[in-house]
Order: sequence, then C-alpha cells, then structure tokens
Amino acid sequence: MNLPRLPAQHCPSCLLPITPAHICGSCLHNPPVWTNAIAALRYTFPVDAMIQALKYRPDLTLTPILADCLLSVIPSSATLPDYVIPVPIHAVRLRQRGFNQALEIGRYLCKQTSITLLLDACSRSRDTVSQTELPWRKRQKNVRGAFACQQDLTGKHVAIVDDVMTSGATLNELSKVLRRQGAVAISIWVVARAIPRRLS
Repeated sequence: MNLPRLPAQHCPSCLLPITPAHICGSCLHNPPVWTNAIAALRYTFPVDAMIQALKYRPDLTLTPILADCLLSVIPSSATLPDYVIPVPIHAVRLRQRGFNQALEIGRYLCKQTSITLLLDACSRSRDTVSQTELPWRKRQKNVRGAFACQQDLTGKHVAIVDDVMTSGATLNELSKVLRRQGAVAISIWVVARAIPRRLS
C-alpha cells in the first residue's frame, strides 16, 4: 500500500519538515522533553481516515497495519527501549470507546519486538477536552497536569506510543511525568505526524 510518508528532510526532534534536516528553530528555542521521535506516516488522506476508523468506528483490523508501518521505520541498529508506554486515555473516554488505540498499537509492537509493555504504569488523571477541538497554542495548557505515573523508571529508556502527533503537547506533558519518575531517555513512536498547512 502506497501511504503518505514524512518529507525526507524533517526535524529529528519534532518531525516537522525543514531544509536541511537539522533540528528546527522552534525545537532549539524550546526543546521537547523527549529524547527523539519517529513517525511512520504523514497524517493526511488516507492515513487520517484509517486512524479515525480505528478510533471511532472502531475497526481494530487496522491495528496491525498501522503498527507494522511504525515498526518499519524503527532503525534495525537502534537500541530498543526497556519499556513501551501507550498514551493513556481517561476512564470516561475508555468507557465510551471501549479501548485505547495507543494501547492496542503498543500491544502489537511489543509482541513483535519482545519489549515490555507497561499497561497501567501511567494514567490520565483528568478528562481533558479533546486536543483536536483546540487551536495549537491552547493545547499545552489543556493537558498540563493531566497525567500521573506510579512506575519507578530510574535509569530506564522508555518509548511512548501514540497514533498521531499534532502539536506534541500531550506527548511532551507525559514525557515530563516520566522524567520525574527517573526515565533517562524517552523515545516518541507515533504512527502519523500532522503537519501544519504553512509547512506542507
């Protein structure tokens, strides 16, 4: 299947397109808390339709397809993390949806790589407004203090798994919590990266 990929030249930190492929000015000015990030695809048609079908229909048959795309961009030479942590969703949303798509993607990845999946290490402590309903600048405030973690991660390398990175605010906030728990390296693994129109 020919799916839309990220531009060959993109910031290795936030994954947005730049020329040449060095860390972008935004990440130099305000570095994300995580260590590195990878995304398999660009969040545009048909990838956006596939992810929305997984989340809202739900069509769980898409999980291995999207997870395999993510596996394909993890370098074979990369040091794999000690743990995979899916971005948690609040209990209210979990009851409405019936599952957490990030957890399902993470479960598949861990079966293929033998990395330990931490199912309940982190939780969403409050039910925030959906990030998709907010302008980019308000997303950071929306998720501030939204996560909790009980797991001791001292000296560990952790990969956070999610379906889509848009502003990166959710991933950055969760990364802060994991740093406080002792994580020394945090990788971001997302199926797709949304790219603002001004950069498309």
